[in-house]
Amino acid sequence: MSLINTLLVVQTSGTTSQKSALSLSEIMTIVILFHQSGFRFFKYFYCHMVIPFWKSAFPKLLSYNRFVEIMPRCLQALSCFFNQIKGADTGICIIDSTKLVVCHNLRIKRHRVFKDLANRGKSSTGWFYGFKLHLVINNLGEIINLKVTSANVHDVAVLEELTSEFKGILLGDKGYLSKTKKDALIARGLKLLTPSRKNMKQKESQTLFEKQLLSRRGLIETVNDQLKNLHQIDHSRHRSVNNFMVNIMSAVVAYCLNTSKPTFKNLIAN
Repeated sequence: MSLINTLLVVQTSGTTSQKSALSLSEIMTIVILFHQSGFRFFKYFYCHMVIPFWKSAFPKLLSYNRFVEIMPRCLQALSCFFNQIKGADTGICIIDSTKLVVCHNLRIKRHRVFKDLANRGKSSTGWFYGFKLHLVINNLGEIINLKVTSANVHDVAVLEELTSEFKGILLGDKGYLSKTKKDALIARGLKLLTPSRKNMKQKESQTLFEKQLLSRRGLIETVNDQLKNLHQIDHSRHRSVNNFMVNIMSAVVAYCLNTSKPTFKNLIAN
């Protein structure tokens, strides 16, 4: 039996368990369905969709406040489920990071939920306070690896860790330019392609096919956009670290379950 199935079958034992508590699979189902529902706020989704209309599907349904309390129970199971349904290495992958803001810059000193975890970082739109979601996708638009770090972690710092199992071609932006890292990746069969900086003295020569691949690097921006605007991965209303991670993993799983994903497979076919 796989770990995910074990987690779904084995329930917490002891006097603290309540007979009315939802099963782990039911908690997972509800948080994933939220990210597929089109609702922007989980409380509104739970109170105006789940409770009124899905009582028959979830006979032991809990109040909203109680459900939010038990949500962290499904975090490990969501992570295991992602590992089962994530995309495969196709030989062409793209890496990028996107910001996850946890509060407005003016409220940083008063912020408590992510104190000592979140940090200041800088994106193309300016400074922010929170985390980074580092993603690796393949040319079919499937997520094949991810990592959450504080906002001050440089993209290059997680490059080797996120791509340790991949071979072929890796596309990245200028933030991943590093000769040391590029040589290390090539040594294990992964070629990193990035745009060249204007002031670079020795620009790496690229084939026409490699230039075409780089021109499609924006595919990962589309994936990030869907995670944020369709699956609500980015908001600043979290009240606990665990529920923050549940929101990320359930959004990622919801995206993975989408049957239609952005892709540039037509370029590969040509």
